[in-house]
Amino acid sequence: HFKQLLKLAPSWQEHDHFYVLFYKPIIDKFMQKEKVYLVRSPERNPIMFLINILQSFNIYLKTKPDVIISTGAGVAIAMCYIAKLFRKKVIYVEDWCIVDKPSVTGRCVYPISDLFIIQRKHLKKFYPNAEYGGEIF
Repeated sequence: HFKQLLKLAPSWQEHDHFYVLFYKPIIDKFMQKEKVYLVRSPERNPIMFLINILQSFNIYLKTKPDVIISTGAGVAIAMCYIAKLFRKKVIYVEDWCIVDKPSVTGRCVYPISDLFIIQRKHLKKFYPNAEYGGEIF
């Protein structure tokens, strides 16, 4: 998810932006160059999801973004819904690794997305209003 998101980064580099991520060693150098807020990964655990919601809400109130752009995974669900609660735009890109069926995050975020982009044409049967954006890899 993170690597695909970075491939889209030239689209917003000229704008004020930040990232909401959960910690992995792969982001150490990235955090030195970019503004990053860390949240807990929900990992399909209700308690961790609640923590993620609270952290995401706090970040949202601090930053007040106009648009959320996400490639998932579950770490993004709360922020997308919080943004929608405040009538902000949500753009979601279903991960390229999603081949046969929709992702859990995709299914959660699809109903509230202003723009939902798929990277595999056959996923259109699951997401009829999605836009095919080609593959990002």
